Amino acid sequence: MAEFDFDEEIDRRAVPSLKHHRVVLGADGMDLFPAGVADMDFRVAPCITDAIAKRAAHGVYGYETVPDGLIPALTGWLNKRHGWSVDPTHILRAPNVLNALAMAANCFTEPGDGIIVQPPVFFDFADIIADSGRQMVENPLILPDGRYEMDFDGLERIARDPRTRMIFLCNPHNPVGRVWTAEELARVGVICRRHAVLVVSDEIHGDITFPGHPYTPFASISEEDALNCITCLSPAKSFNIAACCSAFAIVPNETRRIALQAENSRLTVNKNNAFASVAMQAAYAGGASWLDAVLVYLQGNLDLVRRRFVEIPEITLIEPEGTFLLWIDFRGLGLDPDDLTAFIRLEAGWSITRGIAFGPQGAGFGRLNIACPRTRLARALDRLVAAKKPAR
Repeated sequence: MAEFDFDEEIDRRAVPSLKHHRVVLGADGMDLFPAGVADMDFRVAPCITDAIAKRAAHGVYGYETVPDGLIPALTGWLNKRHGWSVDPTHILRAPNVLNALAMAANCFTEPGDGIIVQPPVFFDFADIIADSGRQMVENPLILPDGRYEMDFDGLERIARDPRTRMIFLCNPHNPVGRVWTAEELARVGVICRRHAVLVVSDEIHGDITFPGHPYTPFASISEEDALNCITCLSPAKSFNIAACCSAFAIVPNETRRIALQAENSRLTVNKNNAFASVAMQAAYAGGASWLDAVLVYLQGNLDLVRRRFVEIPEITLIEPEGTFLLWIDFRGLGLDPDDLTAFIRLEAGWSITRGIAFGPQGAGFGRLNIACPRTRLARALDRLVAAKKPAR
């Protein structure tokens, strides 16, 4: 018997799961295949469950400091897993990765300044920029030969503007599944340092990559890049603990670190959650074998999608290099965004994230979460294939 059972069907509707809630599915979509929200349908690593249970058994839940073992667990993980040596004094806490991005924008840019994004990209980037009174400056990704790339000439051009002060980098990239190479990141670094653009890198998916595509932390490229970077990360995606964890910001530049810590204190978002702390420490200290098994299982789910898509030539998989989110090209169906949504929901029976939510560049695409039991994914693919069979 396998050590971890990812085929187990767990009733997530027994708790207020966002993915399965009517706020996401719609009142008329409660029977759809729920594959939009970016979390896993797998039971977490036993070490995490045990750590939370042990902490709960203590019975006293008063104010706490950060456990002594949490930061060493994080730095040990980054060093062993990714060859990235991080000074513990460079690490700040944040409630979540998006909060860290928002604080960085408020601390190191002024209202009206430009923040670069590379669409199609995680839609909350646009919300953060708009809500902070900054301007979103787009450097769209390009798609030659079915693989997304950065437009470095475009990046150089827009970075020259002195009011463009920051870039929100997504590494690995959500939703297109690119795991940026060290060479690509180095080019970003050179351009941003040349034009005094601060790199704020969302690396929440860094642990989830496929063979041949290792994750490279942007700050590991060079000392100069580390000093021009704020890295935002969390075990939320890697260990499926989004509802019971917080995040980290790694800030090697001392002046920026002091400023970000002051902003953290000003907003009083520096309190410690006991259960988040024990969950994160347990994940980093003892969850490696569970994550390794998840990655193997995800590869199997990806292989299943590849096989079934052969039967639907109008629909194309953009080959992923990382994340458990697949970027699917539906443009061969020739449908406008509303008709495409209707096809996916009403005929295929899927609830996935509309590509256009990631920017106009995502029109005709959709984002599918494959971190679910394989039998459930297989049933969903059956419905998609059936929806595209010609009438007899």
